[in-house]
Amino acid sequence: MGLIAAMQGFCVIGIIILTGYIAARCQIGGPTAQMVLNRFSYFVSTPCLMFALLSKEHLTDVFTPSIVVAILCSVITGMIFLVINAAIFRLKLADATIGVLISMFMNANNIGLPVATYILGNPAAVTPIVLIQGILFTPIALTMLDLSAKERSAISLTTILGQPLHQPILIGVLIGIVTSAISDHLGWFIVPNYLYDPINIVGGSSVPLILMAFGMSLRNTKPFGAGANYAATIAAALLKNAVMPAVAFLLAYFLMGFRGADLYACVVLAALPTAQNVYNYAARYETGTRLARDGILLSTLSSPIFIAVIAALLG
Repeated sequence: MGLIAAMQGFCVIGIIILTGYIAARCQIGGPTAQMVLNRFSYFVSTPCLMFALLSKEHLTDVFTPSIVVAILCSVITGMIFLVINAAIFRLKLADATIGVLISMFMNANNIGLPVATYILGNPAAVTPIVLIQGILFTPIALTMLDLSAKERSAISLTTILGQPLHQPILIGVLIGIVTSAISDHLGWFIVPNYLYDPINIVGGSSVPLILMAFGMSLRNTKPFGAGANYAATIAAALLKNAVMPAVAFLLAYFLMGFRGADLYACVVLAALPTAQNVYNYAARYETGTRLARDGILLSTLSSPIFIAVIAALLG
């Protein structure tokens, strides 16, 4: 029953993506609709979402031992892609960054939440993933994308160190963490409802905007069409859906000594597909969009199969 409910989560995502595709086919919003949705979600909706999520989360509930597995399995999988890229694909910095994100960036919100709720029975299980991706992985990836878009002469130590402070998503994450820490210290939530509620409502538009923009990008394009890098796309998707869960199992079982529900949760969450945010980042910097689109699509379509196998083996 739980597995069926989780698959329904994939169905919801597919319908929203299809809605974006149909809107593009009907030319609703004009030729710039996709760009507008991407930019609005990047600069407004997603920062609001991160603040709304983290400001009310007790940080002591986030920094659990499972966060070690989430960090290590992501880093190891991303490094494997970098090694393969250096030996075989030889993608440029921006495209390689997108490839790394495809192989390690988990869809913790719109797929992770139903999976955690219906399979693991604990919606908060995805919170460490949201945190490490927002605080650690996203700033590094966006900094690399931003630096790759600049002239070499414009890159300096000051530019590198100051770059994360220009990222609206990270700003939302940091403000949320500070708010949570202060609220925990005082014993009451310091943001009044008349301020928190509009931020939360705007943040709620982040996921559907990203999904619809992704659907719009599919118009007049075929997955793995002309110019697609078949090998890099397939490798990144397989690393995400197959290799990362295997790495998570080894780390959780042998390094952390997890058994039972804790072990099961680590492996299932590692099998989540690539987050649509990766396409949002690629579109924002106008680089690697085909790789991101094809990789996300392949990862999303194949992830239910891997999750079903894991549920059958470990559930």
